[in-house]
Amino acid sequence: MGNNVKPGISVNPRSVIVISFLSIAYFLVSYFVVGFQGDQVVLVLTANILFYLSPNTRKFLFAYLTFLVYWVIFDYMKAFPNYNYNTVHIADLYNLEKHIFGISVHGEVLTPNEYLKLHSNSLLDTLSGIFYLCWIPVPFGFGIYLFIKNRRECLYFLISFVTLNILGFIVYYSFPAAPPWYVQDYGFVFHPNMHEGIAGLARFDKLVHTPIFKGIYTKGSNVFAAMPSLHSAYPIVVFYYAVRNRLKWATIIFGIVTLGIWFGAVYTSHHYILDVLAGILCATAGIALFNLLNARWRWFRNFVNQYVQLIEK
Repeated sequence: MGNNVKPGISVNPRSVIVISFLSIAYFLVSYFVVGFQGDQVVLVLTANILFYLSPNTRKFLFAYLTFLVYWVIFDYMKAFPNYNYNTVHIADLYNLEKHIFGISVHGEVLTPNEYLKLHSNSLLDTLSGIFYLCWIPVPFGFGIYLFIKNRRECLYFLISFVTLNILGFIVYYSFPAAPPWYVQDYGFVFHPNMHEGIAGLARFDKLVHTPIFKGIYTKGSNVFAAMPSLHSAYPIVVFYYAVRNRLKWATIIFGIVTLGIWFGAVYTSHHYILDVLAGILCATAGIALFNLLNARWRWFRNFVNQYVQLIEK
């Protein structure tokens, strides 16, 4: 009888109680940790709709639980600023960037951010803004594609994505770092409780006459979380799984998006080249760690296989 029944997928009194409890608990914890926000309502409503709508949407919800974990952790980081736990690196990071990648202009050495800011133009502003908008939609959309085509690969992709984020968050708290725009606006003096700046992306908002990035960055969790650049890390995971699944045209497109985001990160003064390199390393480590655990640790592999069975067609 139980061969065709996948536990945890069906709607029954127990599962209804569980999702209702989790929804209420999330609201309560969020209220006391970061305060009530409209995004929380959207998240809970979406999760409940997916759960009750159909068996397939429930499987999609279960697959994207990993993504939800990332969302919640990132949101709650606001309540625990990394500068409370370690010294923020401002001048030392700036000087190291200038030492390694500095560009000499009329006898003065500039960081690549400073040089590009002096040579900004509407075309690069537009392209950087478009590429930067791909940060979350591209990995989220690619995950949906994999869910439709290959749910095992979808789960591998999502777990790798969350793994790289956890590694990134560890670095955030171990090595708080100010972004280039902070130095441009405030110098080398540490000012806690600062709001996220949109830096060069303000030029994109001005071009399109819409405060797109202004709205996005008001939800930022921490100004001093520039290293590693997760903007630079996310497209690598997408690119890797496109190559792994032999998606020729997607590989080309994601390769272009990856390079565009890397350039945009530096061009808009959101990240140093060092931050971008750290993001690349973080993504590589996240993918490698997941592959290693899946290959070497039987309990981990069994867990992943059971998870896959839960969301398969």
